[in-house]
Amino acid sequence: MFSIIIPVKEINDYIIKNLSIINNLDYQNFEILVLPNDTDDTSKKLLKTYKKLRIISTGRIGPGEKRDYGAKKANGEVLVFLDDDSYPNLDLLSVAKETFKNKNIIAIGGPGITPNDSQFWERVSGAVYLSKFSGGNPERYLSVGKIKEIDDWPSVNLMVRKKHFLNINGFDSKFWPGEDTLFSLKLKKAYPKNSFKYIPNLIVWHHRRKGLLRHIKQNFAYGLHRGYFAKVYPETSLRIIYFIPSLFFLFNILTILNFKIDMFSEFFVLCWLIYIINMFIALFQINKIEGFLVSLNSIYYIYLTHITYGLAFILGLFKKDLQSSLR
Repeated sequence: MFSIIIPVKEINDYIIKNLSIINNLDYQNFEILVLPNDTDDTSKKLLKTYKKLRIISTGRIGPGEKRDYGAKKANGEVLVFLDDDSYPNLDLLSVAKETFKNKNIIAIGGPGITPNDSQFWERVSGAVYLSKFSGGNPERYLSVGKIKEIDDWPSVNLMVRKKHFLNINGFDSKFWPGEDTLFSLKLKKAYPKNSFKYIPNLIVWHHRRKGLLRHIKQNFAYGLHRGYFAKVYPETSLRIIYFIPSLFFLFNILTILNFKIDMFSEFFVLCWLIYIINMFIALFQINKIEGFLVSLNSIYYIYLTHITYGLAFILGLFKKDLQSSLR
């Protein structure tokens, strides 16, 4: 019933570990398609170990293109998209099977939660997204809330009926990141009514970036693409929530200038007070999930994430063209 599709540049430690977990899923009617640029000796060993596995070399193409290629090769009724650094909860396919009994549902997505055994700085990176006061969409990173309609979901935990996927020509995008945003938009345009659902207990575990620089680089790429998409794909990207970090970035610039011209002092104090209060709320929520040390270290991660994303979003707005891919 299910084809699990994992794009990857090369066979890595994450894939080797995650295949052993996928092999033990509690619903066994599935196949696995891993899509590296090229195969190697490790690929041959994995194929001997896992009978449900197919490893298909794709050459140097981007993640969206790899997923499209895998979808055409897949035998399953439902395509399950994971990243190479994510692995499913053991009941993932059982939850999906029950959900897809509703014939009106075409696609579903669930949270990508930071694994419990992650290294400390991975947990700090993941903590940024655990509160709506710090990251905006905690349901993408926590199993929270109720089943609801969605129109934009990351491909780290995304499932689509193969027939409908092929009907809209799949991802059909060289963008990275952002290919999943464009796919979600195409899906909602083709099937607008109650077809794309968030399922809170459809869980995968997703490793975060190790170290501040990698975290910042990732969020800069997110902001750059979202800014560009806000201009060219406004249906799901021209939303106030995506502009807030840019307003905060500009406010920081004005604050620096204010020290020189000494104008609107009370206004700046009030705005900073609001930001600090929001930070305290976010840290309180993060502390309940990750503990004191992680929440304490997340303070500067959150601030720098807001600044970086905000700057990148502005740059994206002024980009005449943006074609990027990870290969």
